[in-house]
Amino acid sequence: MKGLTEYSKLATSDMKKAVKKAGNDVRKEIQSTAPKDTGAYAKSWAVKTTRESAEKLEVTVHSKNRYQLAHLLEFGHAKRGGGRTKAQPHIAPAEENGINALEKAIEKALKG
Repeated sequence: MKGLTEYSKLATSDMKKAVKKAGNDVRKEIQSTAPKDTGAYAKSWAVKTTRESAEKLEVTVHSKNRYQLAHLLEFGHAKRGGGRTKAQPHIAPAEENGINALEKAIEKALKG
């Protein structure tokens, strides 16, 4: 029983590290692929710990002060004079890459 408890603690700490790393990697990828006019939008992305307990960690990658702009750039939007702007997907690809990297990191941590 003691061995299982020790393994559980090690696995939990490894998973928390993997989640933090995945969150930071997603933030960096969004910053590097975000549309740049002045650069303020790209710089506004941050990682926030949403929930944390002894066995669980949840992080959120978000735009601190340009959150209104995020979905407009990601999916495009209607223009005032008619027509639409072109969508510039940068959040969804980063999220998908982060999920894949997190799954690989968790598998590696549990095997090793």
